[in-house]
Amino acid sequence: MLTHTDIWRAIDRLAQENGLSASGLARKACLSPTLFNPSKRANDQRLRWPSTESISAILKATDCSLDFFVALASPQASQHSRIPVLSCAKAAQKGTFTEHGLPEKTAWDEMPLPAATSPDAFALEISDDSFEPVFYEGDQIILSPKEPLRHGDFVALMPSGGDILIKRLGSSGAQKVELLSIAPEEPPLTLGRKDILWLYRIIWSSK
Repeated sequence: MLTHTDIWRAIDRLAQENGLSASGLARKACLSPTLFNPSKRANDQRLRWPSTESISAILKATDCSLDFFVALASPQASQHSRIPVLSCAKAAQKGTFTEHGLPEKTAWDEMPLPAATSPDAFALEISDDSFEPVFYEGDQIILSPKEPLRHGDFVALMPSGGDILIKRLGSSGAQKVELLSIAPEEPPLTLGRKDILWLYRIIWSSK
């Protein structure tokens, strides 16, 4: 549940994301420049909440999603409000990942953080219709290298010498991994662990 402190933290961070002070953010949204001043947040131990109308105005003025605003409210988001993003087609190219299976950030773009994630999280944008009917061209997915994998999870992976795949996780052993297709007509795929460069859980999608 979001607290009074969380909401004001998100407002301050949204201002910082846009190179503004809290007063500057208010002006950008055509609100009173003193609306977000510290004196407006509490008075004589009485907490004052920003109105839903003012929050809606600053989101519109900064082209910020509600998901991103909520993520900014998290104490853990202070140093992590943007994540790497690249299309699946480009991400499959050589040099986009480090030897540890993490984005080589000089080759990636950035996007606002739409959900609370670990610092190693990154996003992929679906490039074509290969992953229908679950994910469509233009959809964005966030992968977390830190999240434990569970049977039935949607996962993305890069096999050695292959393109990025999106599957459901089937059985998972020390030597082999069973991957279930998201297309009903396709059979399961079994790969050896040594043949997988990385395999991460999908923790969020823009659907």
